[in-house]
Amino acid sequence: MQQSAVPELAHTHTRPIHWVGTATAVAGVIALSSAIQPASATAAQPSAGAPARPAPTHVAPPGTTGVTFPLQCGPVKALVVKKADGDLDGDGRAETVAVVHCDAPMGTPPDAVYVVTRGADDAKPRVVATLVDPKDRITVTDFALRAGTITATLLGYSTVDVPRCCPDVKTPVKWQWNGHAFIRSTPAETHSV
Repeated sequence: MQQSAVPELAHTHTRPIHWVGTATAVAGVIALSSAIQPASATAAQPSAGAPARPAPTHVAPPGTTGVTFPLQCGPVKALVVKKADGDLDGDGRAETVAVVHCDAPMGTPPDAVYVVTRGADDAKPRVVATLVDPKDRITVTDFALRAGTITATLLGYSTVDVPRCCPDVKTPVKWQWNGHAFIRSTPAETHSV
């Protein structure tokens, strides 16, 4: 074993007195930090003319059970096949967007897309907007709601001669609330299938 060329330093070996000193220093820092407190925070007050907007509260999004959808299904019931929740209008309360069609025993019934909300008084959920009308004979796929934007792919028909089993038009769409209505846009070209 080779000896170190540097002589051993006395302070490199811990002794009980070192631990007592460290504990005393830590206790002093804790005592001092509890005695010195920051000044009280004050929030800037809104100007007198600005309306006060209430703080958003977490309220569960409206469900679709018991909602009367404007869909004529005859003897069968309306069936919610897809849904997504999110704050579409920025008021801090979530809305529900539902893809609905008639629960037909055969075939592929056309889809409808509805926005469901409830009033500020937490009344019964109700339909406030129709984004896709079942009269358009559309099938909705790739349905999603992210950051206040509803996206979907709509499968439809170029003419009345196209068999209802085989949609030949594929249209990606998105809807966003502009403060007054939902605006539909097509992010890409319409594609034939």
